[in-house]
Formats: sequence, structure tokens, C-alpha cells
Amino acid sequence: MTSLALNVCRFAGAVASVVPLAASITAPVHAVLPSIESRSKLVQLEEEVQVSALPYIITPERRAMLNTIRFAEGTWKNGLDVGYRVMFGGGLMASMDRHPDRVIYSSRYASAAAGAYQFMPFTWDLVKRSIGVRGFGPEVQDQGALFLIQRRKALSMTDTGVMSPQLAAMLAPEWASFPTLRGRSYYGQPVKQFDNLRGFYNLNLVQLRQIRDQRRADLAAARNGDAPTDGAPKAPVCTGPTILCGMP
Repeated sequence: MTSLALNVCRFAGAVASVVPLAASITAPVHAVLPSIESRSKLVQLEEEVQVSALPYIITPERRAMLNTIRFAEGTWKNGLDVGYRVMFGGGLMASMDRHPDRVIYSSRYASAAAGAYQFMPFTWDLVKRSIGVRGFGPEVQDQGALFLIQRRKALSMTDTGVMSPQLAAMLAPEWASFPTLRGRSYYGQPVKQFDNLRGFYNLNLVQLRQIRDQRRADLAAARNGDAPTDGAPKAPVCTGPTILCGMP
């Protein structure tokens, strides 16, 4: 199995990160959706985005997909930014100035995958050349993942807000933890069950859309000179398992 992982790392034209065996165990969705306190931007409004060198706006649909990839790849880490520092095997990179480009060996696999979306070094080099990002911080990792989704011709399907088996299969060659239409990993590695991914995605999407809608309402109120009745921005209404309650 180790030789298989090494071959994937060298030759696959995808992220092809190696997912620890424990990541394939099915768990109730609510067990992996604690409250989130992330420093990185969750959702952007088109009307708020200034001219930027970064190519992708982070909509609720796109953020929900990014979160789901992290969940599948084992870097969700309760939604905290520490997930952006994860290297294969669970260790943390000391700096996010650049991709660590370090092969880590485990009992069964070896990989140089790193970051929230477990980028391989050659994949990250492609990202940098293609969209011109610098460093390896949360914002540029998000941009890199969206570039890879677009490269797989799956961005327009992502933007519909529907997590379908077909969408998961389109991303399976990029992320080994996503299932093909047969429910298997594209690379013969541990894989998340589609129903588990869809449940996580849908809960994210509902709450992310609440945040977007509240931000739009607050922006409209500010333009009209109005203020919330309690004198402070209203928080999104969260019910059931929460991932975004308490975010500004």
C-alpha cells in the first residue's frame, strides 16, 4: 500500500492526498459540526468585494463545498484555521509562508500533501502559476481549491448549491477522499460515504446562506440610514447542529 501511495503522489494529475484510515469511518453528521471561530473570511458579497487580484468570490455555495472538502480530507478541525496548517499524518507546518514540500511517512502511506485541501507540491505549483497567489495562508488556499474545482469543470455545478453524486465524482480525481459514482476512491484509498458528505454540506449551506442574507440586510439598512432595533448587528438564527453561530 505504501508503494501505491507513492505512485499516486508522483504521477496523479490531482491533489490525490492520502486520507488516514480513520477518516473513512462513518459518523453522525452532528458529531462533526461544532461551533466555528475561524479568522478567515467565510462569505463574501459581490456588492462588497473591491477590485482584487484574487479571482474567486467566496459565496455560501462555494464555502460549503470548501468546508466539505476539509471535512473529507480530515482537516476540518472544528472549522478553525489550524486546519490550514495540517500536513499529511496530522502534524502542523511551522509556517504558512510556503508549501512545506515535505514527504511524511506513516505505517501504510507516504505523502507530501499539506494544507486544508491537502495540496501536493506539484499541484500547488500549478495553482501558483495559474492564478498568481503568494504564500500558503488560508485565503490563498481557499483560492487554490476553487481553482482546482474549476479545473475539474465542477465550479458551475458547485454554484447551484446541490451536492450530488455526480458533483462528488467530478471532484474524486482531485481529492482521494471523495467517492466516485461507484462509491469508491478514485485512487483506491479510504473514502467518505456520499451521504455523510451531503449531510455535512447541506448543514453548512443553510447556515452560510443565513449569514449572507443577514449581511445583505445589514448592508441595506446601513445604506438607508437605518439601524437594527437593538442597536447591534443581528446574528443569524441557528437551529440544530451549529457551525457558524456567533460569527460576526
